[in-house]
Amino acid sequence: MMNAPFATSLLGWKRLEKTGHLVPNNADSDSNASKLLARHVLETLGVESDVVLPDTPDSLGPALEHAVCDHLRTALPHLSPERAWHVDHKKTVADFAQYEHLDRVAEAVRKNATLRVDLGRDYLIKPDVTVGVTRPAAEAAPRPLLHAAVSCKWTIRSDRVQNVRHEFLQMIRHRRGRLPHLVVVTAEPMPSRIASIARGTGEADAIYHIAFDALKAAVSAVGSRQQKDDLSEIIEQGRLLPYGTLLPTLSGW
Repeated sequence: MMNAPFATSLLGWKRLEKTGHLVPNNADSDSNASKLLARHVLETLGVESDVVLPDTPDSLGPALEHAVCDHLRTALPHLSPERAWHVDHKKTVADFAQYEHLDRVAEAVRKNATLRVDLGRDYLIKPDVTVGVTRPAAEAAPRPLLHAAVSCKWTIRSDRVQNVRHEFLQMIRHRRGRLPHLVVVTAEPMPSRIASIARGTGEADAIYHIAFDALKAAVSAVGSRQQKDDLSEIIEQGRLLPYGTLLPTLSGW
């Protein structure tokens, strides 16, 4: 199974305030195509139809962040116990070895108004989930290596695409040492919207979908020709991956 173990605890139904209608909670309520695909995803996952379950989170963005963080924090030490893992929520990249110099940059910018204007503060990045690692031979190192940075996007809109690209580009530019695995985790049901971040110059290494199997089934069953083409392209190019492959990727890399 390539779906995330927490997928069915997050995916469900929501009631629209204006109309009172129930729609899938990962769907764009203004898009019939999005609602159709998302409904089929829920059916494939076996989520009860047209019922708002009391334990389905209201704030799905933060819920996804915490679900990914908790899952990686629990599972990584079991898969790769020879390394010390540091999985955190919203931790600044300056706390990791490749970016520790940014602390000095921040101090200089704080003291100098000209630098504040010229440099801004875009480099002070706090990824949704950070995965740090230290090996036994490096236990004396003051800061762990940043092994991965995970941006969690419940759904994908154009502004969110630009935010992800901007943050990851800053991390690429400012690193001193090995580049961490820069990835996105999403529940977006529309292949075209996933493709908007999967395509391009590769700021993100990959996008991991929490309901990958169900999404493939939904697009195959009810998707348009364009949706099928978009999904096939990003899967075949290795840009969209099942969430179930994230753990072995991080533990084996």
